Amino acid sequence: MSTLLIDGVAVPRLWYGTAWKEDATEGLVAQALAAGFRAIDTANQRKHYHEAGVGAAVRTALAGGLARDALILQSKFTFASGQDHRLPYDPAAPIATQVAQSFARSLEHLGVDRLDSLVLHGPSQARGLGPDDHAAWRAMEAIHARGQVRWLGISNTSAAQLDAMVAFAEVRPTFVQNRCYAERGWDREVRARCRAHGITYQGFSLLTANRQVVADRRVVAIAQRHAVAPAQVVLRHALDLGMIALTGTRDPVHMRDDLAIATLVLTDDDRAALAAVAPA
Repeated sequence: MSTLLIDGVAVPRLWYGTAWKEDATEGLVAQALAAGFRAIDTANQRKHYHEAGVGAAVRTALAGGLARDALILQSKFTFASGQDHRLPYDPAAPIATQVAQSFARSLEHLGVDRLDSLVLHGPSQARGLGPDDHAAWRAMEAIHARGQVRWLGISNTSAAQLDAMVAFAEVRPTFVQNRCYAERGWDREVRARCRAHGITYQGFSLLTANRQVVADRRVVAIAQRHAVAPAQVVLRHALDLGMIALTGTRDPVHMRDDLAIATLVLTDDDRAALAAVAPA
């Protein structure tokens, strides 16, 4: 499996995303782990994630011999505005308490005593950062200081918000996780700020947000030359742009195919064709 080194830890370049899977979550995460995925992304946001289902699969895998240190687990704190009625904390409590309660529930859901990454699941406002964002980040930094999480991150962020977080943070984000649109240069501006700040970019919805790229005749031609699927070409291209790529496929064959991009090598001609389809 393709990896990158972050703080001396070998981190997979391809992660399994668990959003929107509801009661199928446990079985799909079990299949992903069996296929060879060693990094799992979730969130303590019952509206879109079933974190307890992720945990059930993780506990089974750990009991079956998978070493905890061989697995990257990432979850998120989500503000009340992004939740439904199934809140994992007291909404009347201060933000710092909400973060602490959400994190404690994540550990319970996942059946572990620490996380590898904790992500702020989007700023509380569309522009800039507000007091709630600052309070949440300080609470996340407190969890980091206790050694219960290795890395912190932020998702669904603009370049300006990322700059503001880097300026505010005592513990800088290690990760940014954004929906990645090819029509926006594969999130060109945010990726550029990540490079400037030494942050690793995680791209999600790489296939579902870019169906026109996956179906483009030039991408299909590249796939045919390499005897792979067009989706594999797009995911490989994401890795070549320096991202961690998330995939949420429900198909066990596609899980194995996605992991196989570790050995897929795109040529200069391939990259030129991809740049013509969607400049990065």
